[in-house]
Amino acid sequence: MAPTDFDVAIIGYGPTGLTAASLLGQLGHRVVVIERWPTLYGLPRLTHIDGETARLLSFACDIDEALRDSSPIESYIFYNAKGRPLVDVGKVPSLPMGFPAHISIHQPDIEAAIDRRVRTLTNVVIHQGTELTGLKSTAGTIELAMKRDGRVETLRSSYVFGADGARSFVRSALGIERDDNGFNERWLNIDGERKRSMASSFEETKQYCDPARGHMFLPIGKNRQRFEFALLKHEDTAEMEKAESAWKILRHYHGVGPDDIEIIRQLVYTFECRMAQNWRRGQAFLGGDAAHTMPPYMGQGACSGIRDAANIAWKFDLVLRGAASADILDSYELERRPHVDNIMRSATMLGKVANTHSRAVAFIRDVAFRFNLVPSPPPFPAFAAGVIQDDRSGEAGKAVGSVPPQGQVSIGGRTGRLDDQVGYRFALIAENNPAAVLDPTRIGFLRDLGCRLFTLADNAGPGVERIVDTGGVYSNYLAEKHVAALLTRPDTNLFGFAPGMPDLPRLVDELRQKLGWRKSALAA
Repeated sequence: MAPTDFDVAIIGYGPTGLTAASLLGQLGHRVVVIERWPTLYGLPRLTHIDGETARLLSFACDIDEALRDSSPIESYIFYNAKGRPLVDVGKVPSLPMGFPAHISIHQPDIEAAIDRRVRTLTNVVIHQGTELTGLKSTAGTIELAMKRDGRVETLRSSYVFGADGARSFVRSALGIERDDNGFNERWLNIDGERKRSMASSFEETKQYCDPARGHMFLPIGKNRQRFEFALLKHEDTAEMEKAESAWKILRHYHGVGPDDIEIIRQLVYTFECRMAQNWRRGQAFLGGDAAHTMPPYMGQGACSGIRDAANIAWKFDLVLRGAASADILDSYELERRPHVDNIMRSATMLGKVANTHSRAVAFIRDVAFRFNLVPSPPPFPAFAAGVIQDDRSGEAGKAVGSVPPQGQVSIGGRTGRLDDQVGYRFALIAENNPAAVLDPTRIGFLRDLGCRLFTLADNAGPGVERIVDTGGVYSNYLAEKHVAALLTRPDTNLFGFAPGMPDLPRLVDELRQKLGWRKSALAA
């Protein structure tokens, strides 16, 4: 490969690009960020993350700082026009993640916290207020042209991660088309900062599926409020973005006026559901809205983009270090596309419920929900292929490729969430000392990989740390799956299990084979 200026060029500095920049920067790679806007957005576009996403963000920033103005979401109920509940989307089954299952957040806090971490990394260069104007592959690298301050500059990067939104320049430059799932609905979004206490009902997240006009509201963190209203066919977008239109519709539906909130954002969005036909072209990859957009009814748009960044960053790391085969980069789309597709289908189904415009169809819909004829959104799927264990038989096999629970643990006298102590790296947790069954070659591979080795028993030794399983989360999880050990990836997904301690060498060998391991001495 020809010499380059950077290892990875990240295009776009929203939640997906920020996360990728932080993770890759902390891993020591030369990263450049190109973002067309001169500053962070500063307003709350996204308002929800789930507990799994909070885990990933904890690797990218000070998570307590990022969530300082957040609050748990206890429910997300869809009601019909008469106010009768149809379904609670917040009750989708999930494992404990060390954070609330659903969190109302203030996006600027999260972006600022990640940006603050990124700016401590001297190996990350950030070009804000810079427009990407060209992208082409040359001699195994990618040449990028960018325009800033009226000047055009070029740079070369080994890889590109396009996280530049739904209108992605990277996607267009690569000639990648999108498949449209046919969901296109206009909604008016009004965000406000509370001037005084409001009715307690506004602390809840509610979606009213009224064929006359669908509408919803939810809290944004602790002191802000979002209202959304479906637009009718005859309503003009520009007219509905005027302040007087906002106050009129807020008074009509909620009795809310200028004495209650200060409007900080008012926009008409067209909710859509589109997927890029390919997420990769050569050395360039797509993530976040550049790869997939979905209706907001699962609150998973930004969560999916953050998962994209966490999935690909550790793979870039191993390939760039020459430790693993570049073939593992093919697993990025292989793992992420089906997962996103599943969420998009659920979000579209809920979107159709929320956007039922016919009273007759709404009546049939309400009856179907009343008699439990409509299935609830399913749990998120595990990966079916990729960098995961092949044997997925039995009860334990169903969990391979999913995200295991997170609990409080004590390691070396320090107590806290496991992720906070392990970091963005592989981890092996066994009921007994893994060094008792792993030979020096396998131990050396795991050490070179940067994998932390843990035992739940009181038999730690050189290179193996004792976990005091404070809440019993890990011992109970192993017992529930009838296994002796689990191996997790940096993105918290399960690589696989060892049914018994004698099976652990085979699990380690399979990880080595799946990575296409090429290096015997990788610095941890």
